[in-house]
Amino acid sequence: MTLLNNILPEARRARLKAILDDGKTVRVLEAHNGLSGIIANNTRVEGQADELSVQREFDAIWESSLTDSASKGHPDIEVISFDSRLQSINEILAVTHKPMIVDGDTGGDANSFEYMVTKLERAGVSAVIIEDKVFPKRNSLEAGVQQTLQEPEVFAQKIRRGKSIQISNDFMIIARLESLIAGKSVDDALSRARTYLEAGADGVMIHSKEKDPAQIMEFAERYQKMIQEMKIDKPMVCVPTTYNTMTEDELRTAGFRIIIYANHLLRGAYKVMEEIARTILLNQRSFEVDPVCSPVREIFRTVGFLDVKEKDKLDENNTNIPVIIPAAGEDSTLGSALNGKPKPMLEIAGKTLLNWQTSTLNNNNLADITVVTGYASDKMKAEGVTLRENTNYKKGSELHSLIGAQEKMANGFIMLYSDILLEDHILAKLLTCKEDIVLVVDNTIQYHAPEENKVQDFVISKNKHHPTRRKISFVCENIISKIGSKLNPETATHEFTGLAKFTKTGAEQFLQTYEDCAKNYHGKFQESDDITRFKLTDLIQEMIDRGYAIHFLEIHKGWLEIHRAEDIELANRFLSNS
Repeated sequence: MTLLNNILPEARRARLKAILDDGKTVRVLEAHNGLSGIIANNTRVEGQADELSVQREFDAIWESSLTDSASKGHPDIEVISFDSRLQSINEILAVTHKPMIVDGDTGGDANSFEYMVTKLERAGVSAVIIEDKVFPKRNSLEAGVQQTLQEPEVFAQKIRRGKSIQISNDFMIIARLESLIAGKSVDDALSRARTYLEAGADGVMIHSKEKDPAQIMEFAERYQKMIQEMKIDKPMVCVPTTYNTMTEDELRTAGFRIIIYANHLLRGAYKVMEEIARTILLNQRSFEVDPVCSPVREIFRTVGFLDVKEKDKLDENNTNIPVIIPAAGEDSTLGSALNGKPKPMLEIAGKTLLNWQTSTLNNNNLADITVVTGYASDKMKAEGVTLRENTNYKKGSELHSLIGAQEKMANGFIMLYSDILLEDHILAKLLTCKEDIVLVVDNTIQYHAPEENKVQDFVISKNKHHPTRRKISFVCENIISKIGSKLNPETATHEFTGLAKFTKTGAEQFLQTYEDCAKNYHGKFQESDDITRFKLTDLIQEMIDRGYAIHFLEIHKGWLEIHRAEDIELANRFLSNS
């Protein structure tokens, strides 16, 4: 299975407006099923702009009524039910992460449109475009078809109803103007545009079936003047299917903010499929069609089968997943107990803290252990581990020590804070988790006050649980919404233990986010006063803010952080008995 959908619906829904707010022109490609959605989501090319090399890709996905109907073998006359459309929409959303704009046809009557808005908004769709024709519509590009427009005020009321039912400011309702399709004037289109914008439409799409873009350009010019007079900024959308000699730069200069390539993947697929069918019949074999067919392995790669194969290998070798222990910092709270040694060298029940950790890891068949040292690194001694020194540990945080071992992250890794004692079963449970990023958190924060003079990483669960009610905890439902040491303890649901697991995909997301932040951010970052000293929890929160799903494994006991002298006494007592 393809695992591109690593974004929550609300985060995906907000992305279209975010792109528009940045002043960018949104390039959109049609998709009619999961496979075409992956192509629209992933395709990138190198191009030139102002003599500079740039990477081009599509910013969003267009789910078209024409291509959805045609892919199901039906004409584009609103004969396909919205619930059937919704199934296609969800199939595409499941394997992509880019924003989606949906072709809502006429939207039906006002009640049907409310239902459509509700379903699309909750699915994570960014915008719906509805056209001002009467239900059931006829496709706009076919010559000789009678096109009947809805009365402007009736259509405007439908927009008002849709805007009144939505619950997020991120969702957009865009009015599609069919005046030019119906043979009416630019004046009629502008009059309708004004009415729809006053009703609350978040933008307009002007449509034409003429190869000559003259009317489109006239509308664009006059629309810009109109919204200036109205003192609003609502984007203009075009679908240059017929006037396709115009470049994106020309359309952008004319004022179009969203450019939709509305049906090209389906049309291309149809032509090739028909050619292949005829060629096989003519030759009575498939050899001749191989040049126009993608290799089976390419399909395997695109839909994620090779990823599944790789994960199967990782599952087989899960016991070999690397463990990284960031242990570079100096602990100032234990004083004489350490006597100038790094904290992992603390003696507890006849063994060092690090030896207790490695024993627990080894008991779970985890033998590839890297310890990143810093303070008193010459006194760090342990068998069965690789030592890696962070010479700049005073200038960073545990995150920078962790990144210092990033070559161990390629196929996924486990991160363990250096001052944590764990029972074996916690690691065993963590190893069974399949989610890309899983943090182990403790729920006892709900039952006792935070410790004084101790920095704790608080966690707020996206789905808060009743503190006294029994439940079954499935990791896939456990998602973090907030993490940090400065959160209000009274609102926190958990405490982060300092243990986490990252799959290959999770590690890639983690490193990409880190590199982007370290390169492009300056000054204050999340809870840190300066980006140069940002912490692991800062990066995790940034990933959450960007829409990545960070899961947690909930525990109630079975771990201990060595922070005070009392913790050492407690650990000595328990470990000596065990």
